[in-house]
Amino acid sequence: MAIHTRTCHICEANCGLLVETEGRRVVSIRGDADDPISRGHVCPKGNAIADLEADPDRLTAPMKRVGKDWQAMDWPTALAEIGTRFAAIKAAGGGAALYIGNPTAHDFSLGFQTGALKKAMGVRGLYSASTVDQMPHQLAQYWLYGHNALFPIPDIERTRHLVILGGNPLASNGSVWTVPDVKRRIAELQARGGRLTVIDPRRSETAGVADAHHFIRPGSDPALLIGLLLALDEAGLVRPGRLLPMLDGWDALWTALRRFDMPGLARACGWTPDAIRALAAELGNGEPTVVYGRIGVSTAPFGTLAHWLINLVNIATGNLDREGGAMFSLPAIDIAGGSGPGSHGRFHSRVSGHPEVMGEFPAVSLAEEITTPGEGQVQALVVVAGNPVLSVPDGGALDAALAGLKLMVSVDPHITATSRHAHYVLPPCGPLAKDHYPLLLAPIAFRNFAKFSPALWEPAEGQKRDWEIVAELARAIAVAQGITLPPPVAPRAQLDRMLAKGGLSLAEVAAHPHGLDLGPHQPRLPDRLFTPDKRIRCAPEPLMADLTGRFADWLAQQPEPGLTLIGRRHIRSNNSWLGNAPRLAKGPDKCVALLNPADAAAHGIADGALVRIASAAGAVEVPAQLTEAMMAGVVSLPHGFGHGRPGVRLGIAGARPGASHNDLTLRSRIDPLSGTAALVGTPVSIAPVEPEPAFAVAAEERSG
Repeated sequence: MAIHTRTCHICEANCGLLVETEGRRVVSIRGDADDPISRGHVCPKGNAIADLEADPDRLTAPMKRVGKDWQAMDWPTALAEIGTRFAAIKAAGGGAALYIGNPTAHDFSLGFQTGALKKAMGVRGLYSASTVDQMPHQLAQYWLYGHNALFPIPDIERTRHLVILGGNPLASNGSVWTVPDVKRRIAELQARGGRLTVIDPRRSETAGVADAHHFIRPGSDPALLIGLLLALDEAGLVRPGRLLPMLDGWDALWTALRRFDMPGLARACGWTPDAIRALAAELGNGEPTVVYGRIGVSTAPFGTLAHWLINLVNIATGNLDREGGAMFSLPAIDIAGGSGPGSHGRFHSRVSGHPEVMGEFPAVSLAEEITTPGEGQVQALVVVAGNPVLSVPDGGALDAALAGLKLMVSVDPHITATSRHAHYVLPPCGPLAKDHYPLLLAPIAFRNFAKFSPALWEPAEGQKRDWEIVAELARAIAVAQGITLPPPVAPRAQLDRMLAKGGLSLAEVAAHPHGLDLGPHQPRLPDRLFTPDKRIRCAPEPLMADLTGRFADWLAQQPEPGLTLIGRRHIRSNNSWLGNAPRLAKGPDKCVALLNPADAAAHGIADGALVRIASAAGAVEVPAQLTEAMMAGVVSLPHGFGHGRPGVRLGIAGARPGASHNDLTLRSRIDPLSGTAALVGTPVSIAPVEPEPAFAVAAEERSG
């Protein structure tokens, strides 16, 4: 028996684990009480790593699709065939695309290689999960602070009042905010006399432990935030303090905000003016306070506008760059200091003319780039660690589009709803054969830390790590086109060089197997700003135009009638990736539609009944669960399900496939500034599914 210290790689929390093994078999996984960040906390996902290692459906060799069958191949043959086919498509004038999935952000070694693949493929802009859930954060930060990776982080350990808008960290363990053991940290906040307020169309798990919960109409976050700013203004509570000399465009911003009226804003978000003023008074009382917004804010038609306004509330109350407010990290590896600041609008997508954002095109535009003829039409696609058929809006349209590709390659351990369309699937080894370092997640942690987890063992014979696959795929595609790429740098060597810039080494970090606590965040402005004049751009022109144009027009039309759809997350799921883990799949059905009893009564729906939810994109059938936790007029369906498509090879997930939330969402609903999918607030209808008459069933059986 051996016990290994390890960091859970599955979600953003980065919890410390103790993994007990016998040979290559995982005996047990438990929380590491000596990890200074997670303090022994572990959620069900950490224990499910054993299932991922032992998954009988995990592929162990490259697979080639031949008709409806799959044929195992050796690595050299598979890579050579891919390179030859890719080169032929490019030589004939065909276009190519690269999609990067969410797990890449949790694998530093893999992230080091995607640039080489992009160069070999000759793609200018790529597609990724960033424009499905979090690009508004990056774009707002880029315009405000001069760098897309400069994330303001809630200082949960020292705040007196944490306000969460559209986030559910008890289910996500933090999202765009690495905060393991968050439930206990909330309890500690409350024990020292602090408060938690949650604003969400659903009384979520986090709202269940909050001191106050308020419903809000899906997608109306800017109306509430502008209302809070105006309430602070009228009460004389706008006090940015030491930030004031750093604020560029501050007066112009307030001129624009004061054009709006409180009754109209309150009506749009489903609040009363008095309720908005009451919350504003709490935010502006001078105590350390922080407003944090997440996926319910990001995945809405005004996602970038809302994140800008959240930052402005923290600025207006003097809580940006303040202990107990929203603070900036200085991690062991500073990805902000070590990379370009970001970009917007340097070039545009071929079909709809979407501006690039941080070098990416909207994921919602991938289907049209594949199906629309003309110069540059995408005919070859590489998907790395992604399942966009289930994660991108209007998954049915993308599903159909993928079937028309001349070449598709998936780097994936399974045959999924997406990779079933691939001509080649290149499977990586199990997770415990990979090193781990929180390269992209430590910079958004609630305090500074560093931790390196070496692989527990080498990949099994004939298997490769993700980074090796992508590096070799890039080389094969380049060689077939006569392109020369520099040899890949070993990830550990690259990581060591990056740590050295911050005064550490990989050996020093590895000498602390439970993790190295680098202390709480400190005030860092103006030095941490990346704007040329070290000032905060409070009134960026694109955001001001969106505020006074598109948002003002939307506000004049509110409130809109009808039911709207929101998503939700479950502690025992992680997008579409963990459906095949027995430890997580067991228990009650998780893919159910939540709706308010008043809405159910209006539509003749009983608790537990099968319902049909329809939108302009499609329809799904799921069981209904009635609950007062849902705001009236809102339906909630979890994301990450829909594994029942033909050809998917996931035995556990296939037994309870559920329905895909993104078979209902619309490609036409996006935040045009960031290109992010507007998953929140999709208009839907709902009706009970009537059982087939008994005589019809009998007749069908006889004819069969």
